Amino acid sequence: MELLKQRILKDGQVLGNDILKVDSFLNHQMDVQLFNEMGKEFFRLFAHKNVTKILTIESSGIGIACIAAQYFNVPVVFAKKTEAKNLDSHTYLAEVFSFTKGKTYSVRVSQKYINPNDIVLIIDDFLANGKAALGLADIVGQAGAQVAGIGIAIEKGFQDGGKLLREKGLEVQSLAIVQSMQNGKISFSE
Repeated sequence: MELLKQRILKDGQVLGNDILKVDSFLNHQMDVQLFNEMGKEFFRLFAHKNVTKILTIESSGIGIACIAAQYFNVPVVFAKKTEAKNLDSHTYLAEVFSFTKGKTYSVRVSQKYINPNDIVLIIDDFLANGKAALGLADIVGQAGAQVAGIGIAIEKGFQDGGKLLREKGLEVQSLAIVQSMQNGKISFSE
């Protein structure tokens, strides 16, 4: 998606050789018009899958998932990273390692919100090591539902997450694949 690539080049900041800071438009301050174009593209890529739910993980994927859900006309469910008194006691649970935070979370989704009849599109802002997407796919599997695919805003192609997911037979569609960030210079896969 050329629009997203151009925005990354314009406003993204490279930290070291593996962190891409896009908080000015993607995951702290959100450019809703850009999200709208991303939502249209996810719909173009996955409309044929008859998606019934979109699943993401808190917190950065929620905005993108909500905008995309308008095109699919389906609800968004998000996996919670913390236990809460108001969360149902019957949940699907998966362990997810966050590359950015450097820690493992137990993520939960109420069993009320994903059922065996669902065809679930997983959406997230970044794909690095693939652990978040795998955890969400595991939750979909626990529910007996089907993974329609995985939509990613930005994939770090130089890390193993995309390869890992694709080798497991999951359809991954990334709107921008960063191939390298050497010496502060961002290059994309075609």
